[in-house]
Amino acid sequence: MFLTMEHLNKTYPGGKVAVEDFNLEIEKGEFVCFIGTSGSGKTTTMRMINRMLSQTSGTIKLNGKDISQIDPVKLRRQIGYVIQNIGLMPHMTIRDNITLVPRLLKWPQDKMNERAKKMIKLVELPEDYLDRYPSELSGGQQQRIGVVRALAADQDLVLMDEPFGALDPITRESLQDLVKDLQERLGKTFVFVTHDMDEALKLATRIVIMDGGDIMQVDTPDGILRHPANEFVENLIGKDRLIQARPSITTVGQVMLKDPIATTPGKSLTVALRQMHDKRVDSLLVTDEAGILKGVIGIEDVDYNFNSATSVGDIMKTDLFYVQSNSLIRDTVERILKRGLKNIPVVDEQHRLVGIVTRATLVDIVYDALWGDEDEDEAENNIHHGEDDAPAEGGEQA
Repeated sequence: MFLTMEHLNKTYPGGKVAVEDFNLEIEKGEFVCFIGTSGSGKTTTMRMINRMLSQTSGTIKLNGKDISQIDPVKLRRQIGYVIQNIGLMPHMTIRDNITLVPRLLKWPQDKMNERAKKMIKLVELPEDYLDRYPSELSGGQQQRIGVVRALAADQDLVLMDEPFGALDPITRESLQDLVKDLQERLGKTFVFVTHDMDEALKLATRIVIMDGGDIMQVDTPDGILRHPANEFVENLIGKDRLIQARPSITTVGQVMLKDPIATTPGKSLTVALRQMHDKRVDSLLVTDEAGILKGVIGIEDVDYNFNSATSVGDIMKTDLFYVQSNSLIRDTVERILKRGLKNIPVVDEQHRLVGIVTRATLVDIVYDALWGDEDEDEAENNIHHGEDDAPAEGGEQA
């Protein structure tokens, strides 16, 4: 087992118990979220993993080795760590911030430079940002650097303590997507502390729910949503989760429309316009010859640029919102609806365009989740009472 915690206890002077008989095994490559109310012990537990706090009793083993037998400084250099206030060094460039731990590990300069370039590419920021200082970046960009800094020395374990709590919702969503993507692509093990159930459900492969220093439940997101262990867990997750109402629909791929209408960057605007006309649509998704999603072009773009541009690639918008086909419906419905988009492209793990989700489809899902059973009950009740479906006198049909 990659990381084990056995009979872990933490008691502060005066007798306050922060963590009591905590037991957990984490396999390599898992994304484990600790969640609970304030004072539940989640952050205390995390800080014992890298010896920022010492346990009162119990053992923690990393790769089978008791961490109490590892020098704390050496241990922390083996573990990535991301906190809410980022912790970038303001007097250091972004390059030096990213390579902070590799420098302590005495990596050669060439290797550190290559690592910095690779890391900043992972978070889709320009390479020339490496020579900027943290104050020259936005809060979201700084947090992206904080994330890759925790991965720069190729640590297998990354701890994240409510890293996105102070960010605006849109930036937070973007960073959640980034972290999940990096964790899956790089195969790292993440232990993530949050107080936000939506965040835990979106990111985790397993969730550890804590209260008063005790573990209330450990399970997958679906397991917790379908089978909450007790009333505390029910109250924490809320009773309006979509998955409980519609357990048969779980992924975007189950509701997407296949064979979306698309063009390629090299096509002329005349051809694109003709395709829109023939297909009776006002926009086209744009893919390369391999089917990789590249952008979108709308009728307004064609109209405005018809006399000045020659091809779709000249005017397509590359900054578009999309979802993956294996994304969970419960994670994507709210994100899509609040953007007000009419439709959203769906891609596979290789970023190939595989479908499209319409806003109308998502509205139907939400409607059925909230009122489907009530409508069925009402219809059955009407049948039993001999009522027809005509509106009452003076009423209106919706």
